[in-house]
Amino acid sequence: MSGILETQQLTHIFPNGKAAIQEINLSIKGGEFVIIAGPNGSGKTVLIRHFNGLFLPTKGKVLLEGEPITKDLTEARKKIGLIFQNSDSQIVGQTVADDVAFGPENLNLSRKEVDHRVKESLEAVGLSDLANQQPHTLSGGQKKKLTVAGVLAMNPQIIVFDEPFTGLDYPGVLQVLKQIVGLHKNGHTIILVTHELEKTLAHAGRLIIMEKGRIVRDGEPSQLINEVELYGIRRPYGQNRSVETMTWLS
Repeated sequence: MSGILETQQLTHIFPNGKAAIQEINLSIKGGEFVIIAGPNGSGKTVLIRHFNGLFLPTKGKVLLEGEPITKDLTEARKKIGLIFQNSDSQIVGQTVADDVAFGPENLNLSRKEVDHRVKESLEAVGLSDLANQQPHTLSGGQKKKLTVAGVLAMNPQIIVFDEPFTGLDYPGVLQVLKQIVGLHKNGHTIILVTHELEKTLAHAGRLIIMEKGRIVRDGEPSQLINEVELYGIRRPYGQNRSVETMTWLS
């Protein structure tokens, strides 16, 4: 069965001739929680930036519901939300509410619909009380939640996170992790790039490992946990801890 999101022979070569990703064939089904892991330089971020057309391939293609995303990039970006590693690079509004409204406003929606989406999205991430606050005053965890709200306001089917825990303290990690798990429970397809498997692996149904621009392993986390160190990925602490017990959430 075809997935909601697919890549076929996806290859990206930089202008200097270096191949960032090579011949990636991948199919992700609706409702999956997928982790993409790999050492620095393995091609993880380059891969996910092709999912909604931020990068265009040198060869191959990306399909969304069976159609090339290049057929309608605007529609693809509505259905696939990408949350960057650096939250500040994604925040553009003068207030929290303004920032969440930015995406819907660019869809030329009515004021009533924009306000409705902003209200729902802020409630979903627990930032309603900070709607009129300036984003630069937020904590790291709150900024990450704000970027999630901005993506939610676009009503995406798929949400892609690129190293969502970078720079966060423990409370911030818990805030963001609860948000991600909640989004999955509410029916969103989650794709998460991370090297911190101990925080997320218990919640995922699939682990993809990349090395040198290629997918080298793809399967259930419990089947691959003993192999991750072979690919330069830190194994979650505790030699005998099973994937089922590695959870940061109660």
